[in-house]
Amino acid sequence: MAVVIRLKRMGTKRRPSYRLVVADSRMPADGRFIETIGKYNVLENPAKISVNQERALYWLRQGAKVSPTAKQILRKSGAL
Repeated sequence: MAVVIRLKRMGTKRRPSYRLVVADSRMPADGRFIETIGKYNVLENPAKISVNQERALYWLRQGAKVSPTAKQILRKSGAL
């Protein structure tokens, strides 16, 4: 089982918000996940990012891969 940190789209039509989740790489993008470690709201100006850095670092130490967009969000939040 490969674990990845990626975004899960939430919200309604034309009002997206995202959750930073830890998931099995075999699950669909908006499917089942292991844990939510943050939120990313693109509609606010500037975009609001909140990440549980302790849990993000835990999963990175466990060998979780990170999607490119999630990596940028983790860098902005200071978790990487």
